Amino acid sequence: MKVAAAQLAPAYLDRDATLNRVLDAIEEAAAAGVSLIVFPETFVPGYPSWADYSNASAFDDAGQKAAFARYVDAAVDLERGDLDRVVSAASRLGIFVYLGVAERSVSGGSVYASLVAIDPSAGILSVHRKLKPTFGERLVWADGDGAGLVAHDLAGPDGPVRVSGLNCWENWMPLARAAMWAQGPQVHVATWPGSTATSVDATRFAAMEGRVFVISAGAVLRAGDVPDDFVLLGEMSEHGDMWASGGSMIVAPDGRTIAHAPDGEETVLIAEIDLAEVREARHNFDPAGHYSRPDVFRLTVDRQRRTPATFI
Repeated sequence: MKVAAAQLAPAYLDRDATLNRVLDAIEEAAAAGVSLIVFPETFVPGYPSWADYSNASAFDDAGQKAAFARYVDAAVDLERGDLDRVVSAASRLGIFVYLGVAERSVSGGSVYASLVAIDPSAGILSVHRKLKPTFGERLVWADGDGAGLVAHDLAGPDGPVRVSGLNCWENWMPLARAAMWAQGPQVHVATWPGSTATSVDATRFAAMEGRVFVISAGAVLRAGDVPDDFVLLGEMSEHGDMWASGGSMIVAPDGRTIAHAPDGEETVLIAEIDLAEVREARHNFDPAGHYSRPDVFRLTVDRQRRTPATFI
């Protein structure tokens, strides 16, 4: 089957314009015979890079508050139907989509880093909210929960293909990975802000540990991609003019890199994978099978969706 990682730049802080880029990439991938396409972490409406390249921890700072408010305004509201166009495109083109979004909370004042799984037949299957935002991200994103720790079966050319997915440094969390491997995926999705330095080792290790194909998707973000009127652009520019360089790659179960997008270039990275390699690789190591030792180790995963109140 063919799979793809969309290494693109968002129309930064513009939800609808970025969704247009998502739709264009889906069309391109589907035309090439791709069954599964993956987009970067919070690709819609973009990764909050100012958390790393400005004084993001300054309390009650006017610029930081304005940046956050603009981000919330541009975030995806699933109840409002912001992803309906993507769901329709996936259905029309017969392609499974993993899309990273900044998801607006029910309060309208917080956001989650969410990975949305979209099936061409059933629509949105799950929304996985990042369990623990990383470092500076905690100043922008809220903690998620385990409701989206679910693997899905997509229709492959030779039958169902099981796919799992995690956001960014969740792929470094041993128990998060174990929760995925326990569901028997053949393909694993890893989304990133965009950096080979961050993604390459984690991608290869996850592939070898899970005995899975891993599709890592990272974005590109340059000074020219950020609106001129963004309040923190000046501070960010003091740290260079590129804040995400991609790092997208597709790796086989033995850790072999099948495809790696050039740093700093926008592209839809496409590769053909042979799922027989998954079965072959599990001959000597299967983390959810003969190497799992459930008589010794136990993992309990709470999949309840956490809400601020329960009404009875």
